[in-house]
Amino acid sequence: MAATPQDPPPAPSPADVGVAAQGSSGGADLELYREKFWRRLPDSLDELRGPAEGVVEPPPTVVWSGLRAFDLANERQRMSLYRIVLAEGMRKDLSGLLNRDILLQSWPTLRTLVSTTVRGVWEDRFSELHALADVPPAQPPARPRRPHQGPAAA
Repeated sequence: MAATPQDPPPAPSPADVGVAAQGSSGGADLELYREKFWRRLPDSLDELRGPAEGVVEPPPTVVWSGLRAFDLANERQRMSLYRIVLAEGMRKDLSGLLNRDILLQSWPTLRTLVSTTVRGVWEDRFSELHALADVPPAQPPARPRRPHQGPAAA
């Protein structure tokens, strides 16, 4: 699918400028990095029509190693899928793998799991996400504990 021109990305946030100033390549590289994510954004969150339940298997262009199937009923797997798709997905991946309602519900936590650049681009573009920036993230679900296996008796 051919990329469509969109509004130019907003100026980098002070935090992004600080990160760029620390690097040797400067703010131009940061601006290119932001532009990369900006061009991938859907025009509206309503375009995010991915599944809301079941197991999702993203294409290898999005997830090329590690866990390849994500159960949306499992909060950790759902957050991992969304984090990866936001960072690696192209526009068609965002629209086909992300669900608007899940993204909005998960954003207070999810925004803490993505890079400041990804978070900034999404919140700058979508006021619905920006409005959730001050909502505290949910506590992560507890990992199931394995019973302690002491040293084997001799």
